[in-house]
Amino acid sequence: MASASRDGTPGRRREGGNPRSSDSNNARGKSSGKGAASRGAAGKKGAFAGKRGKPGAPGQHPSSRKPHRKGSSHVDVESGKIRLNNSKPARNQIANGEGEGATYVADGMRLQKVLAAAGVASRRGAEELIAAGRVEVDGEIVLEQGLRINPDTAIIKVDGARVVIDETKQYLALNKPKGLHSTMSDEQLRPSVGDLVAERVMAGQRLFHVGRLDADTEGLLLLTNDGELAHRLMHPSFEVPKTYLATVRGEVHRGLGRVLREGVELDDGPVRIDKFALLEVHQGESLVRLTLHEGRKRVVRRLLAEVGFPVIRLVRTDIGPVALGKQRPGSIRVLDNREIGALYKAVGM
Repeated sequence: MASASRDGTPGRRREGGNPRSSDSNNARGKSSGKGAASRGAAGKKGAFAGKRGKPGAPGQHPSSRKPHRKGSSHVDVESGKIRLNNSKPARNQIANGEGEGATYVADGMRLQKVLAAAGVASRRGAEELIAAGRVEVDGEIVLEQGLRINPDTAIIKVDGARVVIDETKQYLALNKPKGLHSTMSDEQLRPSVGDLVAERVMAGQRLFHVGRLDADTEGLLLLTNDGELAHRLMHPSFEVPKTYLATVRGEVHRGLGRVLREGVELDDGPVRIDKFALLEVHQGESLVRLTLHEGRKRVVRRLLAEVGFPVIRLVRTDIGPVALGKQRPGSIRVLDNREIGALYKAVGM
């Protein structure tokens, strides 16, 4: 059976005879050489060496400290450069300053463990991200493995997006069916969005909807308890695009897109769309797709009626980077980390 060397590679099979053979002595000589090289390298001052140096126990060799994981300590930098980043951005970290550089916290949590707990990647994957220079702590790119930090106060970024562990935040996508009102409770006891999440609310989750859809409009509605994100998604200054499919009365001509992009005057001011596509014309009706970042009440219906094409059916399919897809009416799904990260990026958080 092959033996393993200290670096984890298989050694040559011992052919019998005295175990203290010349081969064994040579192996010890090579190992000693490696140890000397390691001791020489340990003398060099590395990143954070002044902040995190720990004296060894009396009489203990500095290099005999137990490694933080089994096997080779080599981290594949190339894999780290292409590894997917599944980070979930934070809302409650200390804010927008770049910070004064990463600080070692003696009783803190290892950086790769923080990233793994936040769902960014496995611990090994997090080490590859660190080695590839994609992780930033308090404004400083960290390349050293095993940096201990306080995850509650440190500003941690992966590929420029802040991340933190926060299990209390909820991010949901609802396919609102026609006839449902965009309220969490209705004084007139009409069917509302709150009816679909009643069990979650009774379990202690405080949810509210991001924006509104009138009762006759179907499609994507976001639900969350992240107030800052909801505020930014709804605020017109952040210009988060929303896409709709509209079935209208009349045969739409392709020139309508130019008219809508140039702007149409409504009673509460002009409206201008970002994108327009004519998808289908059939038996006096047309199906169009339009994208705009307006959030005014019933703005799509009023806009299309103003240009002579009243809406028969209206479905919102996208809010920024989040798409309705094939989600069935009345169903709720939890947004994944990629979608949440894209929402935060869209509003500059």
